[in-house]
Amino acid sequence: MRVAVVGCGYWGSKHVRVLRQNPEVELVLAVDSSAECRAHIEAQYPGVPTTPDFHDALRRDDIRGIIIATPPSTHFRLARESLLAGKDVLVEKPLTDKAAQARELCVLADRLGRVLMVGHTFLYHPAVEYMRREIDSGALGTLYYADAARLNLGIFQRDTDVIWDLAPHDLSIMPYVLGLEPVSIRARGLSHVGARGHIDVANLDMLFPGQISATIRVSWLDPCKVRRVTIVGSNKMLVFNDSSGEEKVRVYDRGVELPHRTDNFSDFHLSYRHGDVTIPHIPASEPLANESSHFIDCIRERRTPRSDGWSGYHVVQLLERAHRSLALDGASISCGMSVADDEIMLPFNLPHGVAPQVGPVFTQPGALLDVGSD
Repeated sequence: MRVAVVGCGYWGSKHVRVLRQNPEVELVLAVDSSAECRAHIEAQYPGVPTTPDFHDALRRDDIRGIIIATPPSTHFRLARESLLAGKDVLVEKPLTDKAAQARELCVLADRLGRVLMVGHTFLYHPAVEYMRREIDSGALGTLYYADAARLNLGIFQRDTDVIWDLAPHDLSIMPYVLGLEPVSIRARGLSHVGARGHIDVANLDMLFPGQISATIRVSWLDPCKVRRVTIVGSNKMLVFNDSSGEEKVRVYDRGVELPHRTDNFSDFHLSYRHGDVTIPHIPASEPLANESSHFIDCIRERRTPRSDGWSGYHVVQLLERAHRSLALDGASISCGMSVADDEIMLPFNLPHGVAPQVGPVFTQPGALLDVGSD
């Protein structure tokens, strides 16, 4: 397998590292217009070829996968060109900075039979996988609410705000672990010191089916680094603290017992259960390396990624709806997620000799792609 990484700054260089460590990957081509970034890659990873020209990667028939780790405003153009060149593509989050563009990429990838994956790295975190299994098993009982906090002092971004920078993590985690799509979203945020009035502190509230609520707090102005997700159920409560070293997850056997029904209001009282706190053993593995290996597997086996393009599109939809709510002073915005493929008009022609597919090629995660010889 030969893969190109486009954009080799802070996060792109990490992609180069994990690809180099993957025995399935024979070659990594590093692409960056910055001579300084290319020099850093060459010094850090001797033997990794570099180029300033993105099209060098597209012209090479031996390059099968493209990883895009450039600013979000460039994602659409680079991903679209890569798909049209016949490459399978992994795009860092968010997939694009406009939902319409994200949808266009998904339809294009489906019709060309290409893998389109989004870098929602936390979906490949062993602790997040554990949370999903516990919820699926019913161990938490009836789900009440979820709370996520992603706080830090900085890093301020020049071309985006704190919602687009930090919220995509939890906007991808929540539907994944709950196994549900949100019904509505509302947001409030303020700009205190952000450049050009960019929001630096925000709260997002989502409502899921079954009256399950989820709150996401994001900030570039908090003195402490916090990366925490809490899920509260009727039987147990689960906390994932990504800043806590090895003990990432704690399960609390705690809750509130409702009283027996009585007509005498004076008899109404709640009882509280304070049980054990369990720290499950979760084998450690690097989420980015897991994500990278998953991308390689999906290319080889023609499988739909766990974080496929459509899931990335849904996250961009939520980000746009959160900003619509901000503009309406925190009004609740509906989250209809259905997409009718026949309503999407693509403003371009497919490459010569490529026949459009009827409807999306991707169906369920893990489904094989019927694209013939590759």
